Amino acid sequence: MSNEAVRRTNPIAWLFAAVALVAATPNLVHAQAATLPGTTAGSEVPKAKQTSLGLYVTAAQAYEMWKAAPDKVKVIDVRTPEEFAFVGHPEMAWNIPLAFVTYERKDGTFEYAPKPNPAFVAQVREIAKPTDVLLLTCRSGGRGAMAVNQLAADGFTNAYNIVDGIEGDLVKDPQSVFNGKRMVNGWKNSAPWVYDIDPERVILEEGAAKGFTPAQ
Repeated sequence: MSNEAVRRTNPIAWLFAAVALVAATPNLVHAQAATLPGTTAGSEVPKAKQTSLGLYVTAAQAYEMWKAAPDKVKVIDVRTPEEFAFVGHPEMAWNIPLAFVTYERKDGTFEYAPKPNPAFVAQVREIAKPTDVLLLTCRSGGRGAMAVNQLAADGFTNAYNIVDGIEGDLVKDPQSVFNGKRMVNGWKNSAPWVYDIDPERVILEEGAAKGFTPAQ
């Protein structure tokens, strides 16, 4: 019997079945995300966002993973402190920059030049063990992949790249008024986010994680 037939013959049963499906959806999403590659298969991830560990989630999946186990899953935002503060971020996220913003004067003009954070891996080790589940995010997945690769090279085994990042991918539709805007996916289009900053979750120097001791 089709879903439409069930709905017509027994609307109450159909309603309860629909409610049960909605209630189960977060757990289904978490189960799929936790066994990646799966919901976001490596073959579907652009090369610039792929990692040596091959673990990927979307922002929506990452939020469900964190909600299911907030004490065991850490969200790490590797964007610059400026992006973290002025673009917005997940409330539970740690800000451990993969690089910092610098401006260099050349030929009478200032040029943007990212400066890598040499203490990045050491700073992550202040809050996490190599076996912890880590969800790495940036603007749209590129720096997240680089961050995962650095951690993997140092022995981390459960670091996921959030492939659509905080702002998401660009709309590519010349007919749309949103063409060129980051409104396709990403955390800001999929899950709660804030501007408010918890200073203890912003790590700019080694040993700066207040109230925490290096994970053993």
